[in-house]
Amino acid sequence: MAHLNWGILGAAKFAREHMGPAIHLAKGARLAALATSSPKKASAFQEFAPDITVHATYEALLEDPSIDAVYIPLPNHLHVEWALKGMAAGKHVLVEKPATLKAQEFDQLIAARDASKVLCAEAYMIVHHPQWQRAKALIGDGALGELKHITGAFSFDNRADVGNIRNRAETGGGGLRDIGVYIFGSARFATGLEPKMVSARLRMEDGYDVFADVQAQFGQATYSAYCSTRMHPHQEMVFHGTKGVLRVQTPFNAGVFDQARLELMQPDLGTRLERFPRANQYVLQVEAFGHSVRTGADYGCPLEFSRGTQEMIDWVLDHGVTLER
Repeated sequence: MAHLNWGILGAAKFAREHMGPAIHLAKGARLAALATSSPKKASAFQEFAPDITVHATYEALLEDPSIDAVYIPLPNHLHVEWALKGMAAGKHVLVEKPATLKAQEFDQLIAARDASKVLCAEAYMIVHHPQWQRAKALIGDGALGELKHITGAFSFDNRADVGNIRNRAETGGGGLRDIGVYIFGSARFATGLEPKMVSARLRMEDGYDVFADVQAQFGQATYSAYCSTRMHPHQEMVFHGTKGVLRVQTPFNAGVFDQARLELMQPDLGTRLERFPRANQYVLQVEAFGHSVRTGADYGCPLEFSRGTQEMIDWVLDHGVTLER
């Protein structure tokens, strides 16, 4: 297979601004089809992919024999349904996070993936970025000594966007599913450890979370992080050990919020700053996905990993203490 022909289910803003262009630019990939009934929305994709085929329905795209893989950026509550339909149609599936609303739903996706022999994964792009691969390597190689504490933050304010699916409980909205996945999953990825002794405090609006303050342990390291969709934009992860501190700056929206950087502080070596100005994590994600499809190599973010992050989200939503507004 020289390249993967990709189709996108739905003309979501994120697909138009990020993943559509990424598929178009990625080596070994071709953005070949889009499913939308809106000519206006389709025209925005045709500006950078003029040869794209537009299907009026999701079903029509899945029935297109020329399409090898589909990207699913639909509202959260539709992810499992259409991922299963994509695999049933014999397509490889990259589904936007959160892939499911509950951890046990991952079992359906894993079973369908294994039965159909296609690749299905959550679009957790940060694990493909060299910033996070470098952070994981530094921690694993002992650059920080014994890891003692992890802090994390991810916030933005979308309260004015009342129609946004992130501000609707019925579509699986809320901050934890949208951005909590990053403060949880990045700590799991970088350390290779699972959380224990989790506790949390939440602020809720109309049945969905807008703030979560979470404490836990990863191995012997304590963990404290928060996410919010009602605060000034901010994002950072910090790993603090006995021999150094690693600050992961712009850890989640590299190239959009700011430039991705690592700041490593060690007492005998001073402070070292590493920048990653050219890496596009969405392009890298598409290329990694295609490489796994073509070669059978392990994918950097399998469904089993994503299930672990969803378990942490589920626990916080189910057991977190609700704060007064």
